[in-house]
Amino acid sequence: MTIGAFSFVKYHGLGNDFVLVDDRDAARSWGPEEAQEICDRHRGIGGDGLILVQSSEQAPLRMVIYNADGSRPEMCGNGLRCFARYVRESEMIGKDTFSVETDRGVLVCEITRDAMGEIEGVRVDMGAPILERSQVPMLGDGGRCLEEPLTLEDREYQISGISMGNPHMVIFKQPDERDLVLAPRLESHPSFPQRTNVEFVEQHAPEHFGVVVYERGCGFTQACGTGACAVGVAAVLTERAKADQELRVDLPGGPLWITVPSDLSTVWMRGPAAFVFAGRWGR
Repeated sequence: MTIGAFSFVKYHGLGNDFVLVDDRDAARSWGPEEAQEICDRHRGIGGDGLILVQSSEQAPLRMVIYNADGSRPEMCGNGLRCFARYVRESEMIGKDTFSVETDRGVLVCEITRDAMGEIEGVRVDMGAPILERSQVPMLGDGGRCLEEPLTLEDREYQISGISMGNPHMVIFKQPDERDLVLAPRLESHPSFPQRTNVEFVEQHAPEHFGVVVYERGCGFTQACGTGACAVGVAAVLTERAKADQELRVDLPGGPLWITVPSDLSTVWMRGPAAFVFAGRWGR
């Protein structure tokens, strides 16, 4: 490890866990190798990602995130909720509603509290969904990709390509064992030149969905905030659900609540974020 000793905290959003470091002084150099070492669950702290809290000229703070494999996702909803709760609880931010600079742009976070005034979760403006194929990005002709056939070995899937700042392949199908085996190959399918997150979706009710997520750069995870948002958008656009109402999206780690306005001006995500532990790594 070349960056020296540092203090950190660990948070999780529905089991999607992150190592967070206050990097506002920019005293260290962080990159893919550092992220891989820190996120290693056997030799490091362990986590699905590394999140840096940095100074910003566009907002009170900036979030920079690395996946466990060292790659840089454009956006991470669970990570943003963890970031928001951490900076509020550590008093880097002095109010419950504030903006954060991300690679997706400046997004609004709102701390939610229970009847006793205790923090119970975070509501996040996730920005407008990106539907134009070339911007997801996907190969092929222009326009939207909604439930188009994609063949892999002996399976034909009906896929929807949606970006929430990062690409998603949404498949309305309860996955079987074969689907789970093929998930890594769907993640790296040539149709998605920057690879993609993959969501298998089972609809339980008009406002209730169950999702299994294979995350780009992480594999199967307990939860994916941008994935839940992409599922909500796909459900509305394919008329499985109505716009302008809160949808429940159950992930392996627990539920998130997604609201997709009819004008697709943004997507709202509400859900928990929790402190795990704090520590210092290195000598």
